[in-house]
Amino acid sequence: MGADRLLLEGMQFFGHHGDVAAERALGSRVYVDVELEADLSAAGRSDELTDTLDYVRCYAIVREIVEDSQYHLLEAIAERIASALLAEPKADAVRVRVAKEPPMPGTIERCAVVVSRGRSSS
Repeated sequence: MGADRLLLEGMQFFGHHGDVAAERALGSRVYVDVELEADLSAAGRSDELTDTLDYVRCYAIVREIVEDSQYHLLEAIAERIASALLAEPKADAVRVRVAKEPPMPGTIERCAVVVSRGRSSS
């Protein structure tokens, strides 16, 4: 990724995802971090929202994917988020981290996946 990045960190949603039917029925918290690469220099000079990525819109995209759909795998959630954010005209690349509390015994805080996609790899 290049030098300019827009970060959305610590997003938390409630979603119905998992490979086990009970997981999808009960739902759980899903944690998402997004790092978008874009040329932010024009926005830095102009101080205009039209010259940058709109992080409110990016947040809404992530929220809709996590809360309004069901997936079996975190990988699928991360891929959908990456694809949707790369559709934003100013986004050149994206790194998405998706985590949730696993339905398994033992001490484990979260399971997570991280995907990185660019315009050429989407």
